[in-house]
Amino acid sequence: MDLLYAAHVPAGEGPFPTVLALHGWGSSAHDLIGLAPVLNRGEALVLSPQGQVDVRMPDGPVGYGWYPFGEGTRVSPEEITRACDLVLAFLEVAKERYPIDPGKIVVLGFDQGGALAFDLALGDSSRFAGLAGLSCWLPDQLAAQTTPDSAHQGLPVLIVHGTGDPVVPVERAREARQRLTALGVALTYREYEMGHEICADALRDIVTWLDDKVL
Repeated sequence: MDLLYAAHVPAGEGPFPTVLALHGWGSSAHDLIGLAPVLNRGEALVLSPQGQVDVRMPDGPVGYGWYPFGEGTRVSPEEITRACDLVLAFLEVAKERYPIDPGKIVVLGFDQGGALAFDLALGDSSRFAGLAGLSCWLPDQLAAQTTPDSAHQGLPVLIVHGTGDPVVPVERAREARQRLTALGVALTYREYEMGHEICADALRDIVTWLDDKVL
């Protein structure tokens, strides 16, 4: 595979419901793989690929991203397409290597990984059984070009956001809620008194949503 990644593979032969977990800006493949033991009681196959854009954080370690930012959270459509193509190519190779249930693949992303997850699932919802966007935003260019379509009807979507998020203001999540509702997806929206993170209550709701709506 072209992307480095971390993987959690349950015991048994499968096929397994699968969570494609996309980390946030400045993080790595190891960030979200820690969720694996509690997702579907540890019985989901979890794949966490790593972005290829080096991110040098001030006074911190080097991390990774999916695409470089312009002003604010603006990014060129070409960079988004490149990142989506990388992840989709990774997923196709993973299907050959791991016992993935192709009808039960959830894309879950945090921060920039969540924005990329929106692009992937709304761009071709037939590939995914569900979409979870955590502490992220719906890219403006994607919102502008996405119109109500029968393919989006009933797609399980979860948005999780902190009311005190200092990185991605909660207003971005509320905008996404409004736009996604108009698309006809099966939206579950949750806000928590937290910052740019996944608190215990949020994690419980993510696990419940996966069990009840998707896996």
